[in-house]
Amino acid sequence: MIGKGHFIAGYLFLCAIGLYLHLHRDLSVPIGKPFEQFPTAVSQWRLAGEAQLSSEVQNVLKASDVLMRQYVNPHGDRVQLYIGYHDGGKGGGDIHSPKHCLPGSGWLEQSSVRATIPAAGQKLNLVQAVYQKGESNELFLYWYQVRGKSLSEEFSLKGQQIVNSVLHRRRDASFVRVSVPFQGDRQKAAATAEGFVRDFLPAIRSFLPS
Repeated sequence: MIGKGHFIAGYLFLCAIGLYLHLHRDLSVPIGKPFEQFPTAVSQWRLAGEAQLSSEVQNVLKASDVLMRQYVNPHGDRVQLYIGYHDGGKGGGDIHSPKHCLPGSGWLEQSSVRATIPAAGQKLNLVQAVYQKGESNELFLYWYQVRGKSLSEEFSLKGQQIVNSVLHRRRDASFVRVSVPFQGDRQKAAATAEGFVRDFLPAIRSFLPS
């Protein structure tokens, strides 16, 4: 049987939690550097095009800062780079998983595995996935970045954001996606994407808060 003292202690504990949640506000963390300064050339890669989100898509994503670019190397390999930064402030949106966004755009998932690759002297946790839309095939490498940590699953992302919110009053996070269209040689597409990530990872990390 629960004693009166335990009941009072439990009640006060719940009140304290309620008061904390009521008063707690996460800070808006600005991006490290504006994406306008993101390099147009890294190693063998050169900028081949840049795009902007439509107002309709931006209203759904509510990302604080977005980079959408296409790069090409001397062999004619083309890679799409997307970085969406969410500063964690009031009115900001949460990161949308490709598992929901891509099928909503007509892409069908063919495979998806979590992997770790060496890059910039560290182990980068990411997802390698292949999607198909009509006759088009595309290989994706993507990960979530929170305070310099690379995460490959949504559950870990949410957990890290909760911890950071409680301890540091910040929920900022980034979503990084690299995609390579291909016809038949999936291994070549994967090698191209991984090489691109290794070349660009130092630059990507220098723009995102740690």
